[in-house]
Amino acid sequence: MFRSRLSPFLLVKSNRKALYNHLTQATSSSSRVAREETSRFFSTGIVRRILHDFRSSPKGQYVPSLRNVSTVHSLNAKSNEGLKLLVNGGPHAQKMVGIWLFGSAAWVFSMVVLGGVTRLTRSGLSITDWKFSGGLPPLSDEEWLQEFEKYKLSPEYKRVNRGMSIDDFKFIYWMEYAHRMWGRALGIMFALPFSYFLRKGYITVRLGLKLSTLFALGAGQGLIGWWMVKSGLEEPPTEYAQPRVSPYRLAAHLTSAFVIYSGLLWTGLSVVMPEPPAESMSWVKGAAKVKRLALPVSLLVGITAVSGAFVAGNDAGHAYNTFPKMGDTWIPEDVLEMKPLIRNFFENTSMVQFPEIRVNLYSSTLVSIGSLWWLTRKVDLHPAVRYLIGSNVGMAGLQVTLGISTLLSYVPVSLGSAHQAGALTLMSLMILLIHTLRKPSPALLKSLPKVAKTI
Repeated sequence: MFRSRLSPFLLVKSNRKALYNHLTQATSSSSRVAREETSRFFSTGIVRRILHDFRSSPKGQYVPSLRNVSTVHSLNAKSNEGLKLLVNGGPHAQKMVGIWLFGSAAWVFSMVVLGGVTRLTRSGLSITDWKFSGGLPPLSDEEWLQEFEKYKLSPEYKRVNRGMSIDDFKFIYWMEYAHRMWGRALGIMFALPFSYFLRKGYITVRLGLKLSTLFALGAGQGLIGWWMVKSGLEEPPTEYAQPRVSPYRLAAHLTSAFVIYSGLLWTGLSVVMPEPPAESMSWVKGAAKVKRLALPVSLLVGITAVSGAFVAGNDAGHAYNTFPKMGDTWIPEDVLEMKPLIRNFFENTSMVQFPEIRVNLYSSTLVSIGSLWWLTRKVDLHPAVRYLIGSNVGMAGLQVTLGISTLLSYVPVSLGSAHQAGALTLMSLMILLIHTLRKPSPALLKSLPKVAKTI
């Protein structure tokens, strides 16, 4: 049953076709990258293996079926005073709301990847105005020429793309237009089911407050996006500098997207699995030990993901495409040239790409997650928890490999977008782990045996 609750994420793919049919063929290959990377977490063997481990256990141990892990806990919770459900209306309502929340999370995932593709193709500054409700794209040659003339007034055209053809402009315009409209479509996709579930009485007050906050953040995300783009439409400080968006505003835009995604994923998990998998007090105590170690590691994963915004905002990925040295030296001479000193860590291209700040930050994440696995290998844990820890180790290793490969390959669109999707996938696995390590309700704790039942 838990598998059936997760599988509807894949239905999001069919919803995307309507939007992409309106785009030119020039954007089809880049948009396909976003669709493929979006399904990396939701449809790969990682999730299927986790679900399998909820069903099975090592020899000699008893683990209930998926139905017991999710639905039975929620049904029993009706009579348990220690647990307050987020959804009214029983298992059917619980399933429908869960599908909607997971689908919304998958949509945000695709938004992040598509935004990365838009940035990597230097398409983000192609549309020089913004309306909250959006509008139709150019539909005639005359309208296209008008949009092109607006773009010619921008610093990016004057310093980077001078002399570009109208066809090249159409490509970057469609990329940015698709990114903006995909975000607006998400707002509609979220608001309509929300209204329906409210009318049906499925949404509790506690869940309603959470979802209203996430909806407000989503609406504000459009404003943050334009605030970011606007910084790239201003004249650079020197005649030799290329126009680019502020790394601080890019970090704010990316962080906001991560917060919305994390909130949707966590809330969806809480709806479909109100109780963590806990069949014995031994497993509960083991989960508490792991949680104390996992929380700081998850914080480091989040910091690592946000740090990528400063690499992208300073275009630092193209500065030194060698590893482990930066060019012919280990430490560039200009790493601390800015005043005050703190600016170097956010605005100095050399310092932002300096291995001690960027590559080793990813390495420290891998070491931290690896240490989490090593320190908990002898702790009595639910099989799903143990596999989630191992999955995080594997994903962290893959992410470091992607980061170095992207750097050495001069940041191609495919590897760059895969690296960004990998960061969000690693964060998703950490959210899954932390959610699974929650403390059970008092009523469930009272009913647990000391150890898991044997066959």
